[in-house]
Amino acid sequence: MKRFALVAALVIPGTALAQQSSIPDAIIGKAPPPSGQTAKYLPGDTLTRGYLAVPAGKGPFPALIMIHEWDGVNDRDRQVADMFAAHGYVTLLADLYQGKTGSNQQENVALMNDARAHLDRVVGNLDGAQKFLRARPDVSGKVGVMGWCFGGGIALSYALGGAEHQATAIFYGRLVNDPAQLARIHHPIYGTFAGQDKSITPAMVARFRTVLDSLGITNDIHVYDPVQHGFWLWVDRDAATNTAPATDAWQRLVKYLHDNLGGGN
Repeated sequence: MKRFALVAALVIPGTALAQQSSIPDAIIGKAPPPSGQTAKYLPGDTLTRGYLAVPAGKGPFPALIMIHEWDGVNDRDRQVADMFAAHGYVTLLADLYQGKTGSNQQENVALMNDARAHLDRVVGNLDGAQKFLRARPDVSGKVGVMGWCFGGGIALSYALGGAEHQATAIFYGRLVNDPAQLARIHHPIYGTFAGQDKSITPAMVARFRTVLDSLGITNDIHVYDPVQHGFWLWVDRDAATNTAPATDAWQRLVKYLHDNLGGGN
């Protein structure tokens, strides 16, 4: 497994790599306010309110479903959805909490545990998100799913039990290591994890990758040594430590999405 060497991966300003793959404003706290729109993507459900961001132009474009962290849909998520739209993906930020958000650890845990206890409902929600996207004339038919923390674990669960899609990107989400379950995956997997994470440890990630490799599932799984859980979506919480690893993870993600969904700019 690749381990991240901070000095070796620094991006030098002025190089072609820096010019092409600089870190997005949305994950360093410098993005403008969200500019997309609320999306009621589940017929008959007035409580579930996602967020839709659409690229400029006619398309067709590949599509992304984003899954929020443990506290529910927030403006950082919306700004990241806008970022992906700017890179050429019709992006739907799913709402797995029916419009609810948490404001403290107790509320966040309660919302997260309720969703995990009703995984069939969560899978149905994301199936509905796929159906909503695939019905759009500006969507090419290729759909990827990604999430962070709680959302990263749900993205993996959806790869195991949801409708067919073409990509899954997991950021420090809860993992599954059962070969019988992971054998249900039929597309390459992207994973970014934190070396200092106490809940999703490097050892857990190593086991996950070993099983994927044994099953012949193509994967790009990296652990970044110096960072904590949550580092990628919230680079600005410790910019000095997080910026270089987050930039490398972004460069990998851009390539992964292009290779498996097409599009991207």
